[in-house]
Amino acid sequence: MGYEPQPDSGTPAAGGEDAVGLTIDGRAVTVPAGTSVMRAAALCGGAIPSLCATDSLAAFGSCRMCLVEIEGRRGTPASCTTPVEPGMTVHTQSPRLARLRRSIMELYISDHPLDCLTCSANNDCELQDTAAEVGLRDVRYGYAGANHLGAGSDGSNPYFDFDPAKCIACSRCVRACDEVQGTVALTIAGRGFASTVSAGQAGDDFLSSECVSCGACVQACPTATLQEKAVKDIGKPERAVITTCAYCGVGCTFRAEMKGEQLVRMVPWKDGKANRGHSCVKGRFAWGYANHRDRITRPMIREAIDQPWREVGWDEAMAFTADRLNAIKARHGPRALGGITSSRCTNEEVWLVQKLVRSGFGSNNVDTCARVCHSPTGYGLSKTFGTSAGTQDFDSVMQADVILVIGANPTDAHPVFASRMKRRLRQGAKLIVIDPRRIDLVRTPHVEAAHHLPLQPGTNVAVLTAMAHVIVTEGLADEAFVRERCDWDEYQDWARFVADQRHAPEVLEPVTRVPAASLRAAARLYATGGNAAIYYGLGVTEHSQGSSTVIAIANLAMATGNIGRRGVGVNPLRGQNNVQGACDMGSFPHELSGYRHISGADVRASFEADWHVALDPEPGLRIPNMLDAAIDGTFRALYVQGEDILQSDPNTHHVAAGLAAMDLVIVHDLFLNETASYAHVFLPGSTFLEKTGTFTNAERRIQMVRKVMEPANGLEDWQVTQELARAMGLDWKYADSGQIMDEIARLTPTFAGVSHARLTAEGSLQWPVDADHPDGSPIMHVDGFVRGKGQFIVTGYVPTDEKTGPRFPLLLTTGRILSQYNVGAQTRRTDNTIWHEEDLLEIHPLDAENRGVKDGDWVRLASRTGETTLRAQVTDRVAPGVVYTTFHHPATQANVVTTDYSDWATNCPEYKVTAVQVTPSNGPSEWQESYASWSQRSRRIAAGTAE
Repeated sequence: MGYEPQPDSGTPAAGGEDAVGLTIDGRAVTVPAGTSVMRAAALCGGAIPSLCATDSLAAFGSCRMCLVEIEGRRGTPASCTTPVEPGMTVHTQSPRLARLRRSIMELYISDHPLDCLTCSANNDCELQDTAAEVGLRDVRYGYAGANHLGAGSDGSNPYFDFDPAKCIACSRCVRACDEVQGTVALTIAGRGFASTVSAGQAGDDFLSSECVSCGACVQACPTATLQEKAVKDIGKPERAVITTCAYCGVGCTFRAEMKGEQLVRMVPWKDGKANRGHSCVKGRFAWGYANHRDRITRPMIREAIDQPWREVGWDEAMAFTADRLNAIKARHGPRALGGITSSRCTNEEVWLVQKLVRSGFGSNNVDTCARVCHSPTGYGLSKTFGTSAGTQDFDSVMQADVILVIGANPTDAHPVFASRMKRRLRQGAKLIVIDPRRIDLVRTPHVEAAHHLPLQPGTNVAVLTAMAHVIVTEGLADEAFVRERCDWDEYQDWARFVADQRHAPEVLEPVTRVPAASLRAAARLYATGGNAAIYYGLGVTEHSQGSSTVIAIANLAMATGNIGRRGVGVNPLRGQNNVQGACDMGSFPHELSGYRHISGADVRASFEADWHVALDPEPGLRIPNMLDAAIDGTFRALYVQGEDILQSDPNTHHVAAGLAAMDLVIVHDLFLNETASYAHVFLPGSTFLEKTGTFTNAERRIQMVRKVMEPANGLEDWQVTQELARAMGLDWKYADSGQIMDEIARLTPTFAGVSHARLTAEGSLQWPVDADHPDGSPIMHVDGFVRGKGQFIVTGYVPTDEKTGPRFPLLLTTGRILSQYNVGAQTRRTDNTIWHEEDLLEIHPLDAENRGVKDGDWVRLASRTGETTLRAQVTDRVAPGVVYTTFHHPATQANVVTTDYSDWATNCPEYKVTAVQVTPSNGPSEWQESYASWSQRSRRIAAGTAE
């Protein structure tokens, strides 16, 4: 598509059900009640000049440019703040209005730099356009006297500049920070002529303020006051392509605005159904990794991991890799080979990797990163509801009366959805937070949790069982819903179990460390507060009882009837952009696509007929089993697509030992990551900007990813996998990724109605998309559960085997931070490092004082499996006895201290509970220095070029 600004109707759409008819400039128009005159005019093709109005913000009425005349009324009201009325007759153009608008514009221009020809916003500036629209040709007021033209600019933010000399004090940036983002970092300081936009307190600049760099203010600004530095450096975009963000599971839709082959900026698309025109610092600005100097764009091979890499051409790389795979298969059998699919790649690319493992390698040894994050979600929700995904779309939160957030930190990990959640909370919804750490949502501008239950890490099941005890024993369950929609006998068994006095909050308080009165109040609020929605994250799943906790959450929702309509539900907040899709595509060793077990003869037969190959009916190895088998000598080769298991998986020493024991490790990625230190083949990958396909977000929304520039490595990732399959002797002939999606739809019932053509026409679809749900399924389980009757399952609390003691008296839990993403391979190669350049260890002041640790000191973090060092951040965000860190930086390798303990059902690691000790240190440990040296040696590339 060419470059056109996104359309703007001036004010938001109204939600009125009644229709109102009126006449605007002689044209009859009918709009919903509550619509502004400005929006009504825009909908019927009229344009009313404005500066302070935009349809992403509530009407403000400050600029006075949008004046109109209404028959029967005195004066010239602002059209943005005037609602339509039946029979109203509006005139948007008249000599009087023209005079008024020109006079107002003169005042603006008299205090504005007249540098349009050299301004980076030239021809992309609403002030400039409006001046032309109202016919302003000269300004009667000169620059004599006081003005703002000498105001100094603020370039502290790495991504955008603030030039107050060009500010017209329209307040759009301030309102966007408040209404859209919900951070309230900006304000208008002063009054009248002295009014200026201020970032935080006096003396703050944008970088030091509470601004989270979401870009909402930049997008809202009608002038060049707030503008991306890239626009100044590169120039105005020439074309725009709609695509989907490749960071978290929200799945924001963006316009990639281009100049030639250069990406100028990413602008959130207003029609994006996941993000509704909003963004975060990662999606909006942190795309520079695509052109980072560390990126590898040529294939590389080596015989042994202690040798330097040798750059080769694609043909040699594929021949080298295929020969070794085939040789290992012939000598050790197909079950000696396996693969790991990427939750950062498209559905189509993931599909081909699992197909290659099953039809080319000949085994079911395929797994994905969901093993170490949301595999308990798949297990728990499939057992209780019958499907392995969340129940709601993101819009549903706006109809929730009670929001329960457990084990999730949305403002850091899913910030765009968090902004929508905060909007609903500011409207009056009640919030319950269950988390050992005081996350931002507990208390943030205009939002405060009704209840924060700071549980002891590892006691999720105990807390949820105690809440269920209150609901059942106080008669708060929705038994009518349960009788109609669930198995009544199973419910009664569950109700008897939770009602037992040993599950009372008072009895469990010594275990959970949650005051019984607070827990009872939270349970009552969830059960009786109206529409109640549960949102959870890795603080639920990454435990030895992760699957039990997911089941316990589902039990609560069913017991209170909070399933099957808007404003309720059970909603896992997926961590990576396509972790839902990777699971949907059959990336687990026991399941084909659509979560159908590999042992099912009929299911397997449909794949065998389509692929013309016999499939192994036995489930394959999970990632931890692959590593164990490698050390035992029975697993010999691994293809890793877009994952860095050496940094992301638990017990780094064990992962390294498993990788080192393999005969062949193939890494398919953008950068020489930590896993590549143990690789024999490196296949360069393509970024989301360089490929076409689909991602599936946390709400089951399937969206197009569109290529906006040619791949720097020459191939899209699906083409790389296809070339490897061909080199191994498979007859794959996909012409484009759309053909792969056609195959997915052919073999996966929940995707039966999905195609690239349909996604292009409709924007997105939420699975299941089938004969029963031809238009998709925004809300699941509306008329009944997928499995038939909802299943209650008793979940007894079982303490983790990871115990604290004299040697390791503290509990470590881990998480993410806003500016960084996962293992940091992408965000560490952007200017986001200005906010988080290293992992820090949060420690309570009491624990710090007892150890002689001050804020900023180096500390040694040790567990039973390993140790590392990092700097301390003394804070009361964590409770005494609990410490917290992130895992974004390989210099820390935080997972060297995490253990092999895992979820009983899925082997999801217990990242959230590790017994540790913290002591003062002088800097990086001996192991860290040794690891850094090894990592540097492993990245050597021999001189010379590929043919």
